[in-house]
Amino acid sequence: MNKKKAFTLLELLIVIIILGVLSSFITSNFLISLKKGRDARRKGDLEQIQRALELYYEDKRAYPSNISFGQSLTDTETGKIYMNKIPNDPSGNSYKYESDGTYYKLYACLENNQQILPYISNPTNFTCNNFCKNNQGNNVRCIWGVSSSNTNP
Repeated sequence: MNKKKAFTLLELLIVIIILGVLSSFITSNFLISLKKGRDARRKGDLEQIQRALELYYEDKRAYPSNISFGQSLTDTETGKIYMNKIPNDPSGNSYKYESDGTYYKLYACLENNQQILPYISNPTNFTCNNFCKNNQGNNVRCIWGVSSSNTNP
């Protein structure tokens, strides 16, 4: 009499459960990595825009009163291009720009709520639903900001 060796239903279920648990760990780490990557891009975008705004200020002695994301930052009088295309948020949200010509503030909403922010920023007319911690351990909105040197974000 030959006995065929095969996996029992219980053994197959245990293997499937183990694979499911492992894949959930991998997927959650992957999603966190994607959020961190998009946040790094947001911070980099704000720094690039900040450099273009400072170049604009050097020539005009004023900051632009408004900017259009996805468009170029150009001096309308001379045609000088400071930035070919002002970047948009990678998730389709928008950045926030405030200026009266003497200063500017530029904000982005961050996705990864596992980071500690160095300050509390409360821009007007800009909402962010994610909460992070600040240096004091308090819950604050996950907003990253840059600004001109004569003001605080």
